[in-house]
Amino acid sequence: MLISGSGTNMAALLYASRAADCPYEIVLVGSNNPEAGGLKLAEAEGVKTFALPHKGMARLDHDMAMDAAIRASGAQYVALAGYMRILTPEFVSGWDGRMVNIHPSLLPKYKGLHTHDRALEAGDSHGGCTVHLVTAELDDGPVLGQTPVAIVPGDTADTLAARVLIAEHQLYSRCLADLVTRETSPAWLADQVRIRAMALPEAEETLSHGMPCFGIIKGKKFAWVALDHHGDGRTALLVKISGPEEQAQLIENDPDRYYRPAYFGDGWIAMRLDLGDTDWDGVADWLARSWRSVAPKKLTALMDAADGF
Repeated sequence: MLISGSGTNMAALLYASRAADCPYEIVLVGSNNPEAGGLKLAEAEGVKTFALPHKGMARLDHDMAMDAAIRASGAQYVALAGYMRILTPEFVSGWDGRMVNIHPSLLPKYKGLHTHDRALEAGDSHGGCTVHLVTAELDDGPVLGQTPVAIVPGDTADTLAARVLIAEHQLYSRCLADLVTRETSPAWLADQVRIRAMALPEAEETLSHGMPCFGIIKGKKFAWVALDHHGDGRTALLVKISGPEEQAQLIENDPDRYYRPAYFGDGWIAMRLDLGDTDWDGVADWLARSWRSVAPKKLTALMDAADGF
């Protein structure tokens, strides 16, 4: 976690992590401010801390030093909690899809500072907070969760901020828990395949043998998603391949990821999606290749033409 001040959201995430069923733990609290109150709390709670003043350092040099400390801690995700530094694109890209922030407004409303004043001035019925993935654009990125907070008569920026902070403490831990578990969540993994499969021409989804199945409309199937198939505990994508030699080679090269799917024969391969390191661009390529193997020539010709532009 990265903080710059008192670390109230850091504390909320830390104490939520102590619950027996919480899927994350805080391994490092870092700051650009050695005097940040949140560092003292983290130390008292037995969490490793790291502080590096940014004054006198180039922004990229400071970011890379923070990045090195984070990676040395073994962290897999970064949660910003009142970190008052604009991060460089180089830092952000290194944690693409694995860095989150909480912002005290209902984004995309009121990016930046003075969010509660702006909500009051606009006459909004609600303020609130948003947890989102971090991108290079300030207070942008996919929204992971939001909590509206009613604005009541007589509210000031301070009174509204106090209630929004309560909502932040509730929302952030839930969104972080969902984020760190989604890469092993069967529903999320199936959705990621669905997005990529249904982007292919004339693709349709059906349910076959209890599995999401993708094929050409009125044509052959090119992919399945196995969800704990026959109780094997795995989430995997099944796609067509050239034959037994390719199947054997894939399994030999990476037996933890690839396996021969039962009842599908030598012309198919199963690749696990639930290992936490899925290459989704690679999945899209596998789906496109499998789609081409069953698509009629008129469709592949259209795809080839589109690829030429």
